[in-house]
Amino acid sequence: MQKRLFYKNPPLLLLFIKMMEKLPIKSSDNVWKAGNAKEITFIVTKDCQLACKYCYLVGKNTKERMSWDVAKKTIDYILDKEEEFREESVVWDFIGGEPFLEIELIDKICDYIKIEMFRKNHHWFNSYRFSFATNGINYHDVKVQNFIKKNRSHLSIGITIDGTELLHDMNRIYKNSCKGSYKDVVKNIPLWLSQFPEGATKVTIASDNIPYITESVLHLYSLGIHDVNINCVFENVWKEGDDILLENELIKLADEIIEHKLYEENNCSFFWEELGKPMDRVKDNMNWCGAGKMLSIDAAGNFYPCTRFAQYSLREKKAWIIGNIHDGIDKNKTRPFLTLDRCTQSNAECIDCEVASGCAWCQGENYDAADTPTAYQRATAICKMHKARVRANNYYWNKLYRKLELEGIAKEEAEKHVKMSNHEIC
Repeated sequence: MQKRLFYKNPPLLLLFIKMMEKLPIKSSDNVWKAGNAKEITFIVTKDCQLACKYCYLVGKNTKERMSWDVAKKTIDYILDKEEEFREESVVWDFIGGEPFLEIELIDKICDYIKIEMFRKNHHWFNSYRFSFATNGINYHDVKVQNFIKKNRSHLSIGITIDGTELLHDMNRIYKNSCKGSYKDVVKNIPLWLSQFPEGATKVTIASDNIPYITESVLHLYSLGIHDVNINCVFENVWKEGDDILLENELIKLADEIIEHKLYEENNCSFFWEELGKPMDRVKDNMNWCGAGKMLSIDAAGNFYPCTRFAQYSLREKKAWIIGNIHDGIDKNKTRPFLTLDRCTQSNAECIDCEVASGCAWCQGENYDAADTPTAYQRATAICKMHKARVRANNYYWNKLYRKLELEGIAKEEAEKHVKMSNHEIC
């Protein structure tokens, strides 16, 4: 595996950063408030039109729908405890199932949040976002569009589309049928992009999807989606040889992006310059996600450290409830999350891994896959897939910078030739 040594040479690293700032490479900067806002998630329904084959929500159903009473008590509790929620900003997140199935409730919730934050002169007033991840099927619905129009300046909406019709319909199918949802989603993409030109999509890769990555990412670019966030599922679904298939497929994608200069206007999260470096035990010891700092609420009014700890997200373990709308948050039940970091939950191989940076984990999956009911045992099912991604990532950046370097040399030589020619004419 080729390795870059910029991180071992600070002067070279500074020079490299300055060079990168001048290069025509699109970067992804869609995280509002740099990810430091408080994230509060309403599980408004556990129903969805789809039964996606890779979905981690194993307990979806039509019965558990949030009531207005539960939603209102949740908002009142949170806004009345301003001294306990000191983050500068807040993201009010809505999830399902499919959240837009409950658009009338969501509209009422958001109106109430805005009114109460204003009435209380809350420090979150005018420093908030309403966030949605939707399957996009009813995005064009009049009620959804009216909601968007009313809240546009404080909205973040992502539509999930996996790529080509073939790939999308392999996994994202309607429940109780084998019908794919691609055509019902793609027709709403132009409307979505007209409202959110910088909109990003999320693509999930499982074992059977690997051969379709390249054509699907390129297809998403052609639809006008310039930010493609793509990841391998954390669950233990990978087959022998999948890592080699992934590496080869990503190298093919890298060649296409570089050859056609798609890096100038597009971003794919599989390729990240900081990926695949050693991590210091002290300086690089943060937790991957905000589990425990986030707050998730279900239809029963129970509080969770993250949606992945709700029962409908868990295959093996019992839900990890940290409180409810009546009794508030039990800080003793959130305490285990306060000391979670990379080293406390990783084994020695992960801690000392030479390509550790960018190797993600899901706190909920860690808990669900652990030998005991603990959040301190890191699941490592994606280890070989991460290493394959690192190898392809090194190929991508080495090839891209070599290409740009040669183009720069060619440009300098051409300019010299022009100057010499002009001098001769004079």
